[in-house]
Amino acid sequence: MMLESLLEDTRALVECESPSSDLDAVARSAEVVARIGTARLGAEPERILIDGCTHLRWRLGEAGPQQNRVLLLGHHDTVWPIGSLAARPFTVRDGVLTGPGCFDMKAGLAMAFNATAGLAGVTILVTGDEEVGSPTSRELIEDEARKSGAALVLEASADGGALKTERKGTSLYQVRITGRAAHAGLEPEKGVNATTELAHQILAIGGLADPALGTTVTPTVATSGTTTNTVPAQAVLDIDVRVRSLAEQDRVDRALRALRPVLTGSHLEVAGGPNRPPLEASASRALLTRARQASLRLNRPELQAAAVGGASDGNFTAGVGTPTLDGLGAAGGGAHADHEHVLVGELVPRTTLLQALLHDLLGETPRLR
Repeated sequence: MMLESLLEDTRALVECESPSSDLDAVARSAEVVARIGTARLGAEPERILIDGCTHLRWRLGEAGPQQNRVLLLGHHDTVWPIGSLAARPFTVRDGVLTGPGCFDMKAGLAMAFNATAGLAGVTILVTGDEEVGSPTSRELIEDEARKSGAALVLEASADGGALKTERKGTSLYQVRITGRAAHAGLEPEKGVNATTELAHQILAIGGLADPALGTTVTPTVATSGTTTNTVPAQAVLDIDVRVRSLAEQDRVDRALRALRPVLTGSHLEVAGGPNRPPLEASASRALLTRARQASLRLNRPELQAAAVGGASDGNFTAGVGTPTLDGLGAAGGGAHADHEHVLVGELVPRTTLLQALLHDLLGETPRLR
């Protein structure tokens, strides 16, 4: 019976396309999420509209006097543009479920609703802009996390069904370089070449990486110049930074803001900064132990843990000090790719595990800090 409801709910969610950039599509998807959640939970969500983006929140009952609320966190937006469903329709074949957004992370939402029915002391927050960095939902997520003793994130699992106990923090920067234009043939010496300055800065920026600590500092999109016979007066560089610790995030931030021009007469401006703090292993350790104990009680194999480079909204919950366990959603693979899929045989066991972990956490007095 549970498998039928999980498949039914996942299908309805997948077949309502919800690219993050299309706020009307996200609003339509929110209504589907609301309908499914209401049917499973017996309660209507609060609809929260921020800058045109629709988020949903259920607060299920009051936590007991010796309980802390548990936050279940997910998102209903996807990276797939409208029309993707026609090329990749929802299918279940040979134990594999496919369709745009099924793994990341609509099956996880179906699991959350089916696992939480009948429980009190749980908050379910489903946001609509995670795939674009959660610009409108970050404050909402952090506020809910501060009110909760634990945050369980229904993002898809890592390889082999592993839970995600570490996620790198992300920072995004843009360096703008101003030089001075001149005719490249007649008097190039009168110019200040922004492209040359850009080359110097790219080498300096790349040198800030620390592979031993897992810190990557990657120059990505670069543009400069206007015409082939003009010394470039402007250049722009985007930078992607991934770190495992707050200390590294701070170090790279200080170093980027301390960049200075190499060419006389050129100027630099550094914009941007940290987007998501890292989810460090310490934030997940106690919850992972509890999840493993719950798995053993269900006669399931020991849960594996994984550190991953990608970020999620679990970075925000961990960043405000709330114990956080991520990757509790569907097992499968291919997030953001044509081969995105969910393993049907793992849907019920993982939903049952989530349910058992929730019962365990709601029955405990101490916070897990």
